Amino acid sequence: CVQVDKATGQPTGFIWNTIGAPMAEAIKYFATDQGLGFGVAIIIVTIIVRLIILPLGIYQSWKATLHSEKMNALKHVLEPHQTRLKEATTQEEKLEAQQALFAAQKEHGISMFGGVGCFPILLQMPFFSALFFAAQYTNGVASSTFLGINLGKPSLALTLIVGVLYYIQSLLSLHGIEDETQKAQMKSATYMSPIMIVVFSFMSPAAVTLYWVVGGFVQILQQFIINFFIRPYMKKRVAEEYEKNPPKTMSANAYLKDVTPKASQAIDNRPNNNKKKKNRNAGKQRSR
Repeated sequence: CVQVDKATGQPTGFIWNTIGAPMAEAIKYFATDQGLGFGVAIIIVTIIVRLIILPLGIYQSWKATLHSEKMNALKHVLEPHQTRLKEATTQEEKLEAQQALFAAQKEHGISMFGGVGCFPILLQMPFFSALFFAAQYTNGVASSTFLGINLGKPSLALTLIVGVLYYIQSLLSLHGIEDETQKAQMKSATYMSPIMIVVFSFMSPAAVTLYWVVGGFVQILQQFIINFFIRPYMKKRVAEEYEKNPPKTMSANAYLKDVTPKASQAIDNRPNNNKKKKNRNAGKQRSR
């Protein structure tokens, strides 16, 4: 989203000029004009930007939670297909089981992409990127301190804090998920996300890590909204929907295509026919 000019060493591009540069000016305004310092300025601007794009995050979580609750409600419908997929021993059996699972999900209105879609995520990325570069490249940030921490160099204290925050957020994201397959898939992200943030923080100046710390608190707040407001509502909504239109339980083979050869094909492939053809050819050879 944002590029760095090799000649000047400064951010450039459309996203930086339209979003990032105003963020950098806002950081300088709070830091110098209001006398709050660059650390507090980064915190304020991060909170403002996060609140602006919070509805997008809530919408994204709304769709993902609806998908999760549908998966929970349809567990008895999808479980035979998931079991068949786990027990498949050949590549052909795995492909057939996957096709049957996708067909069952499609029939009951479940997206294989988790119901989230790319648009809300892509719409948030320019803001995150612009804020990331604003916290790093705003004039005066690299030479300032916050609570005794040099904002221009990596900070071990802030790195540990951001790792703990994102780990807590990852644990909270597992709350209320009853489908074991889905839960197992999400558990890997529980560890990967905090580890990645910690690694990036070790290589980034403390100003950027401070931005991630504030983002971690906002993520936890957003997760609380999901767990205690959105998820209970979605659970009730899905239960009422399937109470009116109960899903049909079908066997794991119900969605498979019939690939049995036709009778004419079976006759042509019989061993006797091959023998006859061989004998006929053998006779011709003897006559010659």
